[in-house]
Amino acid sequence: MSADPKDAPPPLPEPLRVPVADSHTHLDMQSGTVEEGLRKAAAVGVATVVQVGCDVKGSRWAAETAAAHANVHAAVALHPNEAPRIVHGDPDGWSRQGARPGGGDTALDEALAEIERLAALPHVKAVGETGLDYFRTGPEGMAAQERSFRAHIEIAKRQGKALVIHDREAHADVLRVLREEGAPERTVFHCYSGDADMAKKCAEAGYFMSFAGNVTFKNAQHLRDALAVAPLELVLVETDAPFLTPAPYRGRPNAPYLIPVTVRAMAAVRGIGEDAMAEALGANTARAFDY
Repeated sequence: MSADPKDAPPPLPEPLRVPVADSHTHLDMQSGTVEEGLRKAAAVGVATVVQVGCDVKGSRWAAETAAAHANVHAAVALHPNEAPRIVHGDPDGWSRQGARPGGGDTALDEALAEIERLAALPHVKAVGETGLDYFRTGPEGMAAQERSFRAHIEIAKRQGKALVIHDREAHADVLRVLREEGAPERTVFHCYSGDADMAKKCAEAGYFMSFAGNVTFKNAQHLRDALAVAPLELVLVETDAPFLTPAPYRGRPNAPYLIPVTVRAMAAVRGIGEDAMAEALGANTARAFDY
């Protein structure tokens, strides 16, 4: 019996003529081996990927994978939802239902110290994804998130690495903390989720904006509006795989090899050719992550 097409990996798209990078992916959450994923990506013109850690274990894996593969770069961090989990000792992840006893600030400090150790490695190019997430974390977890976010900003600056931001329903506070702390020289809003007005604010500050497959969704006109006004030299592309698979494959497994689908949609929004779009994206990602 054949697999349900809704669960099947989408087909390989037509290859890009100009190579690009997937600026944010989670190879450890995808099916198949790293080598298989990288081969499929390279076959369609995705020459480089940034593997992103979300906790201590995942960050170690990201660093090890980047050390083993020349076309993989690592980003290491505690995801915003990880910080309250550590502080409040919730082994199942943070939820709106409240905190459990345990953990504490000492446990968070120890985790952050390990992130900084990893961030110092030469094949680790960024500190992230860090930031604020008010969608999954309730008010009880906001203080831990903000403390963790501020600590990651300082780590990125001390180590001279890019900062990769996760911002979900927290635009104003993310921008506020960046202003208060002073953003690193290279700051990337991963899976950019703001509108055109916020894109202008990010542009004024020199922040990179990375667009994912959701820029193709019918209900995401605000993202296309943001992409239309963002300076081309500050635009990146990502999969956030295995999440946010671009249309027409929404709901199916995502992977770096699907970047060309999003690149072509982005080129259409900008009104430029796909080669010009890909050339800008490739150069911008190398500049953002200093590789």
